Amino acid sequence: MWSKLYKILLLLIPAALLIVLFSQKSNLDNYLSKEIRTLNKSEIRNQVDGIVDSLYNYNKNGKSYKITFLEFGAKGCSACKRMEVVMKEIRAEFQNQINVVFLNTLIPDNLLLMKYYGISSIPTQIFLDSSGKEFFRHSGYFSKNEIMVQIDKHKTKVQ
Repeated sequence: MWSKLYKILLLLIPAALLIVLFSQKSNLDNYLSKEIRTLNKSEIRNQVDGIVDSLYNYNKNGKSYKITFLEFGAKGCSACKRMEVVMKEIRAEFQNQINVVFLNTLIPDNLLLMKYYGISSIPTQIFLDSSGKEFFRHSGYFSKNEIMVQIDKHKTKVQ
């Protein structure tokens, strides 16, 4: 009897742990992202601050965008492939309002931006306001409707 109970417990405990970890995925992603950003050396932050400012601070660079939608992903990722459709829809609907940028995490040139933004899982979406400051982030697949909710919330705060 004890051996049966022991075998059942050996199966249930890891399953319960996986369920708890999966349910806390978003919190774990946020925690890891904050830790990665904290570990960034100040010279990396200063260097990338300038890059982000020149590219995405539309108040300074004169571009007409109101929001930047950064998508960190990879070509082989299934959720990233689903996000490609969403990015195309957002890009088409908001051509002059939202700058949609895909950053492939497999390309070494994007490593500095990944460290800067603390990317711990893909896909990760980061939304920047017109001055290049982050106002929202999400990890995993993010539907167009969910994106629209965040854009509307941001528009309400800005007005």
